[in-house]
Amino acid sequence: MNVSLNWLSEHLKLEGFSIQQIDDLLTFAGVEVEGITSKGIPSELIVVAEIKEAVQHPDADKLKVTQVDAGEGSLRQIVCGAKNYKVGDKVPCCLPGASLGNFTIGETKMRGVESKGMLAAASEIGLTDEEDGLMILPADAEVGKPLAELYASDTIIEVEVTPNRPDLLSHAGMARELGALLDQVPKALAIQQLGTTPADAFVQLSAPERCPLYSAVKISGVQVKESPAHLKAKLEAIGLTPINNVVDITNYVLHELGHPLHAFDASKISGKLDVRLATEGESFTALDASEHQLLSEDLVISDESGQVLALAGIMGGLTSGVTETTTDIVLEAAYFTPSHVRRSSRRTALSSDSSYRFERGTDPQQALASASFAAQLIVEIAGGTIASEALIAGEAPNLTQPVQLDTDKLSQLMGDDITVEQAETILSKLGLTKKESNTWDIPSFRLDLSRHIDLVEEIVRVHGLDKITSRFCGAFVEASEADIAYDYQLNVKQQLASQGFYEIQGMKLIAESANDNMVAQIGDALPLRPLIEGDLIRVSLPLSEDHAIMRPSLTPSLVSTAARNIRQGAKTLRFFEIGKQFRNAGGGKATDLEAESLALLIGGEPSPTGWSNKKPMALDLFDLKATLQNLIPKVTLQFQQRDREGFIISADVLANGKPIGIVAQLAPSRCREIDATFPIFLAELDIKKIQQLATLSEKVSELPQFPGSSRDAAMEAPIDLKNADIEKAILKHNESLLESFFCFDVFTDATGEKIAADKKSIAYSFTYRDAKKTLKAKDVDTVHQKLLDHLAKSLKVSYR
Repeated sequence: MNVSLNWLSEHLKLEGFSIQQIDDLLTFAGVEVEGITSKGIPSELIVVAEIKEAVQHPDADKLKVTQVDAGEGSLRQIVCGAKNYKVGDKVPCCLPGASLGNFTIGETKMRGVESKGMLAAASEIGLTDEEDGLMILPADAEVGKPLAELYASDTIIEVEVTPNRPDLLSHAGMARELGALLDQVPKALAIQQLGTTPADAFVQLSAPERCPLYSAVKISGVQVKESPAHLKAKLEAIGLTPINNVVDITNYVLHELGHPLHAFDASKISGKLDVRLATEGESFTALDASEHQLLSEDLVISDESGQVLALAGIMGGLTSGVTETTTDIVLEAAYFTPSHVRRSSRRTALSSDSSYRFERGTDPQQALASASFAAQLIVEIAGGTIASEALIAGEAPNLTQPVQLDTDKLSQLMGDDITVEQAETILSKLGLTKKESNTWDIPSFRLDLSRHIDLVEEIVRVHGLDKITSRFCGAFVEASEADIAYDYQLNVKQQLASQGFYEIQGMKLIAESANDNMVAQIGDALPLRPLIEGDLIRVSLPLSEDHAIMRPSLTPSLVSTAARNIRQGAKTLRFFEIGKQFRNAGGGKATDLEAESLALLIGGEPSPTGWSNKKPMALDLFDLKATLQNLIPKVTLQFQQRDREGFIISADVLANGKPIGIVAQLAPSRCREIDATFPIFLAELDIKKIQQLATLSEKVSELPQFPGSSRDAAMEAPIDLKNADIEKAILKHNESLLESFFCFDVFTDATGEKIAADKKSIAYSFTYRDAKKTLKAKDVDTVHQKLLDHLAKSLKVSYR
């Protein structure tokens, strides 16, 4: 909201306070100042000048050379391109040295003719243009006088008002707030309160739950025309465009008192007004000429003919608006419930200064005072006669309740920094009234005050948080399981970020179409059992099809993120997410299951292409395994292949022989759908199990005292024999001297020339060691041969 300092000065004495002081007061009181802008004449070197002579420029058809009197005792020559002046007119003259914001006026030559300054249009010197060309000043303006003395400057403060403080959305409200901070009482407006009478003959409240109060004031014989200069200046200062005197008055009262008003052309109303719910599909044309199809939940103002005159609390209708031909008006002031105004405004995409305030909650007790003030101004400025008392339908609801201030708790929080007497003084300055037993009546404009702590916050805010002595009041509390889990997950995020991964945060609600076979398959090794029929948790009333179910897996978010990055030209993909997945328990039962998971996605180039790696290899499954191993370095990780539909490679991830999740490679068809030209690998794991494994007590072993001895073995095996089966057979042999082993070569030949096409050669290196003595060669050969014999018998392999 824009606040005019000149406007505020009509309520408070601001002389002696700099704009920086006011900025600090508001900011420290919780009113965020977004920006400060100065308006008006920017320099004292812009003066009134009289044009004494104007002749054609010798070398330019569109320029004239003028001689002007700027009150200096001699004429000043200035080249000018405007055409709307004549000799004898008085215009603004910017003397050399005058600053116009982005540039400073100097002496120059224009097409060879010397020009000693600039004759200016209104917009060039911070005023509003009323005509094309130079600004023509009043004939009685004193030559040589600075324009800053003729046209008042202003400072506009742009503030961001939080949703719980709608009372600040007006100059009176902001003055009330600033008055409490400056220890001043704002000047009260002189409002002649209108009398009231029941509106049964003119207003019907068909939806009182949506509109508890509706008032109408009839004014006849008005003359709709341009607003006077002082009213236009106020509206223009805060960024509004004047329309006509009646509409401008309603806008002025809105920004003065904070309560929205609306004026109808009485001649366009047929019979009585009806505040009702719209019929389904009913059409409405708003003041901005936009067409809308209404729903039965929208509140409208209509007449007896059924014509929709306004969408309640949001915007008036095009057909009933006040124009230059209007002579009789009906002035509306009402209270509409915030939630329904907000819903209709969002759905129709109609927003206005009125809806902005009604959505946050206006003061229902202010409606009649606003209508009285506006009617008073309309009669003064537009003429006419108030033809009736305020016609009232319904009654203003009382939305506030008394609140008790617990002085003991206040003293406990504040210590000796503020006394009870000081606290009561602050509450009084904010408009609260003390009753018995430390109970305070809350004014109708402070809907946000409902608890003791709300009063404490107001006291501290006005007193100044910087004046409260800092004290340590906390006590040590042992870390809970939730704290430990949070710290561990933060550590995992830092580790992955250090390895080049980017964190994503996907929506917990996804489209049901995103729950494709990939999602169903990838979750089946997590703590939640495999996804089956009835597992999906559907939202009863989804906002859209894209938010229809609770996600049963994290992979849809990763894949969609990968797709967006690929289409933006990303060559390397490293993403992760830690979050919850959700499923029904037992295939449709009432109880829901949720589990915390870690999901990763990699693909593309491991590093940028350069002179040292012109053709870098794409990231693969072993890069993913290395990432997982870095997270839990103290355990042995194994991938146990397990076929799953929709994937080229799929395997359970085993940590110390126990499943903790799965890894998989997307099928080429799925990669083509997201425009990926390289393999994409996924992993989804149980973060709790990883945490348990990562926090195991670390055992430190001494360096071996005796040397080990290694042996290699190359075996010929069936081509479909899995590495996992070979490792399983080696471990089952349980040779005590076998310290470690690894596969270092695999060879196949599809032609069958070097090895049968249905066979493969796979080579392993084995390391043997005895912790108590140095092994002899024959001892190593003996245990090694026993291992080879065991593999030959259990796996049907032969040795090369």
